[in-house]
Formats: sequence, structure tokens, C-alpha cells
Amino acid sequence: MSAATSLDGPLSFGRLCLQGSVSAGRPTRPPNSSWGQPLRLVLRLVVMGIGLGVITGTSLKLLAPRLAQGAGDAAEPTPELSKSVKGLSQGSFEPRSELTALSQRWGQLAAVHKDLTASGFLLVLDDGRYAQLQPDLPLPAASSIKTPILLAGLEDLDSGKLGWNDPLALTKELVGGGAGWMASRPVGTRFPFFEAATEMIRVSDNSATNLLIKKLGGKTVLNERFTAMNLPSTAVNNWLPDLKGTNTTSSRDLARAIALVDTGESLSPRARDLFREIMGKSITNTLIPLGLLQGLGKDAADPDSELLSYGISTYNKTGDIGIAYSDAALIQLPTGQRAVAAFMVKGPFNDPRSTDLIRAMAAEVSKTLVGRK
Repeated sequence: MSAATSLDGPLSFGRLCLQGSVSAGRPTRPPNSSWGQPLRLVLRLVVMGIGLGVITGTSLKLLAPRLAQGAGDAAEPTPELSKSVKGLSQGSFEPRSELTALSQRWGQLAAVHKDLTASGFLLVLDDGRYAQLQPDLPLPAASSIKTPILLAGLEDLDSGKLGWNDPLALTKELVGGGAGWMASRPVGTRFPFFEAATEMIRVSDNSATNLLIKKLGGKTVLNERFTAMNLPSTAVNNWLPDLKGTNTTSSRDLARAIALVDTGESLSPRARDLFREIMGKSITNTLIPLGLLQGLGKDAADPDSELLSYGISTYNKTGDIGIAYSDAALIQLPTGQRAVAAFMVKGPFNDPRSTDLIRAMAAEVSKTLVGRK
């Protein structure tokens, strides 16, 4: 049926009804009156509009999925854009490019003292620059052994083998003299794991360290774990304080132990936070932190605070048994890069040249990586 035919039917019926309703009061319009043609035109336009609306609606309905897909594609970043958005790198323990001048400078500083044995290692985790001086030489660890012990403890915390509040009982065997306060507590006192781990680093508590060694399975088990961590020179052979220097490590091992945490190779993000939090509580900052500051031409009673003005922060743990001194640190640089550094010196008992040498080697690090204002 044509569009005209479909319109004629209703229109004729409407006209008849209209004529019947007005015949009593108004004269009847003739069939070909003047308003009939415009009315047909209007009604045709209305029907054509409805038809166009139907066609348009149907087309949009068919196209809608493609339009939606196109919008979704536009919302997703292109691979090129995704690659251009970068965060801070985790870094890695991969020595790549030696800072030869720095390595040579360390050698010159150490050569001045014929009766001192020195070792040093530095690695910028973000780009692989490094310096070294006998980095794999095993030397008495003193309290620097506490850094890899902390790492092992947090690994067990991470895996669920022990809990943050697990009690560690002080026995006569574990009471260690020297640094710390836990030795003053009665035998049988129970300390939560988190307190022992914190005090082991904060005040270098020897009894706290022995508690952790025992809790982690003892010396033999712990040494096997150090080997598995690729810390070949690190070994606990005696309870602390190990005044004879039988516990050993190397500057590379100490740097690697810290790097294992910071690069995410060993601990979860939460455990890494705990590691940094505990290392940041160390109260001894007179070796690497002070040395870094001296390399910048400054000196201060509180080197940590002064270093912050340069955009430098350190997380370190020292060692001292008179015949051997050491310090190992994570160093946050002004560039946003991070480095791990460790220095060890063995020499005559309580010889101040040992600590002076560590500070001098650390000073060369800040001269090389930071410079002076």
C-alpha cells in the first residue's frame, strides 16, 4: 500500500465524522474545500518524520556496539604511552660499570696504613656503578653480622614461620655481655620477637642477637641460610659478643644483604618497610653517615640531620670489637637513586685509624656521587 493510500483511509473517515457533527450548526464544507490539501500535506510530513525516526533509530541501534567498542579502544592507553609512564626502579644487585677512580682512591687510603687490613664495596642499585677494595675478603664481622641476621628473621616473619609477637625466652646460654640492656633482665624473661629484632639494631644488643640466632634455628642452620642467600663469607660461629672475631663476613656480603631487601628479591613490601624502620633506629652514625658528611665539607654532632639538607639519608649498622670495625648502609642519594656501601677494617686494638679510614672511604663516596654545594 502506498503512503498516499494509507493516509486517504483515515482522512476520509475523519472528514465524514466531521461533516456529520457540524451539519446541524454550520453549513457543510464542499468536498474540495481549501483546508483539505494543507491537512493532507501536514499528515504526510508527520508520517514521513515517523518513518525517518524509525530508520534512524534502527541504524543507531545497529551501530551502537561498534561505537561503544571504538570508545573503549580510545580509553585504553596505547602501548607506547604505557611504556613512557615510569615509576622509581627497584634496582638490582648487578655491578656493571666500575668507578675506577674511586676504587683506586680507596686503595691509596688503605695503603698508607700497612698494619690495617681494609675492605670496601659500593654499588648504585639503579645503574650498576660500583667501586671495590678486596670486597670478598672475609674479616671479623663484629656487630655487622646483625644485618644479615635481621634479614633472616624478617624472611621467617614473611613466611609465617614466626610471629611479630612470638616470645623469645632468655636463657643463661644466651645472655651476652657488652652492648645492650637485655642481659640485665632475669634469666627466663620473655621478649617479643619485634623487640629483640629492634634492639639488636638500635643499641646493638648482644643478648637480643643471641635470642634471634636461637629462634632462627641456631648457628648451623643460620649459616646454611646465609649460603643460600649467596653470602659466602658470612658465618656465625660464636654467640655474641664475639670478641675474638670468629664470626665473619665481607663488605660485598654486607652490601648484598641490604640490597636483597631494597631490591625486593628477599622480602615482601611490608617486611621491607620493617627492615628500613628497624635499621633507621640505629643510634650509631659516626662511621658511614659522618664520613659522607665530611666528604661534603661539613661536620656535625648529628650527621643524619645535616645530611638531610643535601637530600641524603642513610640506614646503617656498625660493628666494633676493638680489633675490627665495620659499617654497612643503604644510602638514599639526592638524585633519588639508592646505593649500598660497606666498609671493614681490621687492625690493632682500639686503634682510631681504623674508624678514621672507614670515614675517609665513605667521604670519597659522597665526593664522587654527590659533590659539594
